[in-house]
Amino acid sequence: MMRTSTIRTLLAATGVGLALVATACSSSDNESGGTASATPSATRTTQQAPDLSAYPALPAAPAPSAATVSCEYPSTPQQPPKPVKAPTTTDVSTSGSAAVTLTTSQGPIGLQLDRGQAPCTVNSFVSLAQQGYFDDTPCHRLVTSPGLQVLQCGDPTGKGSGGPGYRFANEYPTTLFAANDPAGQQGMRYPRGTVAMANSGPGGTNGSQFFLVYEDSVLPPQYTVFGTISDEGLATIEKVAAAGDDGSMSAGGGKPNTPVQIQTVTVG
Repeated sequence: MMRTSTIRTLLAATGVGLALVATACSSSDNESGGTASATPSATRTTQQAPDLSAYPALPAAPAPSAATVSCEYPSTPQQPPKPVKAPTTTDVSTSGSAAVTLTTSQGPIGLQLDRGQAPCTVNSFVSLAQQGYFDDTPCHRLVTSPGLQVLQCGDPTGKGSGGPGYRFANEYPTTLFAANDPAGQQGMRYPRGTVAMANSGPGGTNGSQFFLVYEDSVLPPQYTVFGTISDEGLATIEKVAAAGDDGSMSAGGGKPNTPVQIQTVTVG
């Protein structure tokens, strides 16, 4: 069975206990799992906005310890929906940034990707972009819940189960926490304007799917942060978010009511 990725977040507003589990899909493989079932919008309830000030900000990213790193991109049983090759694995730079422009059906979304924070992630994203993997693909999921407001893209199938046929490990901020450190599972603020990877849980399950944070959101630090969104890009996403989603995902969110198609992705 295909395994879907999950974004898990625990939100606790003052005086109100609120648990929100939002599915966010990334690379899938032949391991067991399931997809989110549809929930009619009529059954959804209004949630009280959590007090985000109760959650700590993500810790600052450390400076790179070397000019280059080696990355691992092991293959998965899943066949990619588009022909694509895994990125190079050696002499991956930790210096500078990559300017990326998503030209979409709703307007441009500019990204600035930070190689110092997440060199292997940026290396993968740039490789996929240069191979045209993201071209003519939808942003398949929008979440507008208080405390979790993201637009998710990167699956050419548009179903939330597609990946590039390889996977790789988390980087910042996950790598700042030991595997058994409870702090690594506690909610923290992913700030507005963050670009982060969706994943299938622990064990190096990143693929091609990523999410764009358009309002401060609370998540455990288990989702690699690898860049920021331009003001123009945030305006594009906010326009889409204003129209809401179709409520088709049981854990929250659904397809954007205003469809977003990534037409091309260019790397400056």
